[in-house]
Amino acid sequence: MDKPVVTQAMIDAYDEFTHTSLDRRAFMSRLTALTGSAAAAAAVLPLLSAGSAAAEVVSADDSRLVTEEVMIEGLKAYLARPKAVSRRLPSVLVIHENRGLTPHIRDVTRKLALEGFVALGADFLSPVGGTPANEDEARTLIGKLDGTQTVANAETYLNWLSGYTKGNGKTGAIGFCWGGGLVNRIATRSKALDAGVAYYGSQAPLADVPGIQAPLMLHYASLDERINAGIEAYRAALTSAGKRFEIHMYEGVNHAFNNDTSPARYNKAAADLAWQRTVGFFKANLA
Repeated sequence: MDKPVVTQAMIDAYDEFTHTSLDRRAFMSRLTALTGSAAAAAAVLPLLSAGSAAAEVVSADDSRLVTEEVMIEGLKAYLARPKAVSRRLPSVLVIHENRGLTPHIRDVTRKLALEGFVALGADFLSPVGGTPANEDEARTLIGKLDGTQTVANAETYLNWLSGYTKGNGKTGAIGFCWGGGLVNRIATRSKALDAGVAYYGSQAPLADVPGIQAPLMLHYASLDERINAGIEAYRAALTSAGKRFEIHMYEGVNHAFNNDTSPARYNKAAADLAWQRTVGFFKANLA
């Protein structure tokens, strides 16, 4: 059987399903229409969705790392740090997509640790029992979180990292999709954030921009029309308020281009470049 062809219309439909009001039944109906049959839709779906099978680029038992599950004032998290480094290291909070603390985000956390950071993968679904295995359920639960409390929980994570004995007291945050939007929002409120990186995240309310103190690095995908609609107004507000920020646009790639478990949307060249920029940004601002 030939490999299924994934079109931009299919990717756009999946984005609408996972981020707006399109439910699974309506999405599968649209995908079936786009692919031509239910069998073809079933073959395309794994290429669009983020699967756990390919999530472990850095092994969970990598001998170079110390990893552990931690509980912080009732909030769950996954901690990773380099094993052989004795000096105090900068710390980074890793904020997940709207699927919760998935195997992929745990992998990103370990990947950051290998770059020389104390990395803490937060589970913002902790107030509702933690991240479930079913991603549809996770997205539903994400939508029920209290926004004000979620920002407060982010500050709890950041404050814990600021005082962590293996850290140097400097804390950054990196977020993807839902997590990227949360990085933007916590930057307007947080006293503990020293640098923020948002991957294809919704912009902070423009009225809150003057409250931003930390420098920001913002990664966007050129085909991500939903998120990109807010870029220019955000750029203008950040510039007007005299904030330190960088905006990087990656041409010809989709929302979630960094997620290497989603074959149709992952773009290695863009992901590698964004990662290189991110690591350099954190090292410059968290030393």
